[in-house]
Amino acid sequence: MQTTTKTQGHLVRSLGLFSATVLVISSIIGSGIFKKVAPMSAELQSPGLVLFCWLLAGIVSLFGALSNAEVASLLADAGGEYVYFRTIYGRLFAFLYGWSCFAVIRSASIASIAYVFAQSLNSLWTLPTFSPEVSQLSLFGIFQPFDNIGVKLVAIILICSLTWVNYKGLRFGEGLSNIVTGTVVACIVLIVIAGLTIGGGSFTNIQTPAPTYVSRSWTDPSLINILFTAMLAAFWGYEGWSSVGYMGGEIKNPNRNIPLALTFGVLGVILIYLAVNFTYLYVLPVTDFIQIHESKNTIAAVAVVKHFWGTTGALLVSILILIATFGCTNTTALMASRLYYKMANQGLFFRKADYIHPVYNTPSYSLLIQAFWASMLVLSGSFDQLTDMLIFASFIFYGATTLGVFVLRYKMPDTPRPYKVIGYPVIPALFIIFCIVLIANTLIERPREAGIGLFLILTGLPFYFYWTQNNKSTSA
Repeated sequence: MQTTTKTQGHLVRSLGLFSATVLVISSIIGSGIFKKVAPMSAELQSPGLVLFCWLLAGIVSLFGALSNAEVASLLADAGGEYVYFRTIYGRLFAFLYGWSCFAVIRSASIASIAYVFAQSLNSLWTLPTFSPEVSQLSLFGIFQPFDNIGVKLVAIILICSLTWVNYKGLRFGEGLSNIVTGTVVACIVLIVIAGLTIGGGSFTNIQTPAPTYVSRSWTDPSLINILFTAMLAAFWGYEGWSSVGYMGGEIKNPNRNIPLALTFGVLGVILIYLAVNFTYLYVLPVTDFIQIHESKNTIAAVAVVKHFWGTTGALLVSILILIATFGCTNTTALMASRLYYKMANQGLFFRKADYIHPVYNTPSYSLLIQAFWASMLVLSGSFDQLTDMLIFASFIFYGATTLGVFVLRYKMPDTPRPYKVIGYPVIPALFIIFCIVLIANTLIERPREAGIGLFLILTGLPFYFYWTQNNKSTSA
């Protein structure tokens, strides 16, 4: 259910439990469900391990969501973790989180989802590219802005278009998310049913690893490293579940509805992801997905559906991916902009972002700033670079939010809690340990992506001291 109350200069409290749950699902379901099985197959070489990684990543994400929900129920407000961290750890840490969302986490998420939208369009109509000599030009030996230029330009056009949609108002943007999410879930169910019945697959595909697969014991450190590296891909598939907290000021009864939306949304996505990835691996052998990973701009879901529905099926699933990534990009842009508005309102972001459009009642300048930086990230690198970087940065702050469960129970023991995390203290403690291991493993196995992520996070420090000093001068 949804109500609308017009309040000039403030964001509107309007979304009920159903709409909040849909926003959680739509912010998660995007290109991860169609694309990430290929890089995971290349990393793990085993269908069983791929499915295990999807399940484990889902359980870990659920643990994080359950822990996040206790903090959200206690401190619900527009701005999500930014508000939580300000209460738990103080102003500087809250700012670093907000800046990280802008510089890395949410902007890179928008960029990477839009990137897959463009790749899917490229599977329908081949987009133009520069010559190999121009495509290979790089900045600092890291960034290749001209590589895959047709795909990148389409991704930027999508980001700008959806910024305009959300500029026009919450009801328009949120209504679009509901329609898109319902369409995508229905089509995914159809793919699963068709793949398992007429897909010509076999349980032998599920049971047979690649010829290059090396069997290892579960205690082998190399297997653990490979699993954690592969889960970077899976976690990007689940990324976005915490975004609903940014809209705490626009959700009815947020102390109750945010925890429920997080729980129902993540559980629903786990079931969807397991079903569709099982179908992929049932229809095609793992070696096919390894080859898909090695070929540029090829999407796993398109290859699977093409196998049993031919060119028409490939066309339909490409259109579905366009719809899914369109909706997910829209939802991410819709929610993250609320965070920057909140920071600017407190003098800790670009001043223009502290503005609510008098007609559309949206944080219009915040949306425009976000679109500009997300477009720059599209140009900066490849899809996998973007996703590995944002997951590394995300889990630093996911762990900090979960640690906040313990901190708040110590600092605010008598404050009523509408929701308490199930399995306390075991579930939040396990999630924190997992975050530490994932961060350490990424630093070792993906040093470039982790290094860029850390650098972008730390670039916020000079801005923080400038804005803080400027605020003191203004108030003097």
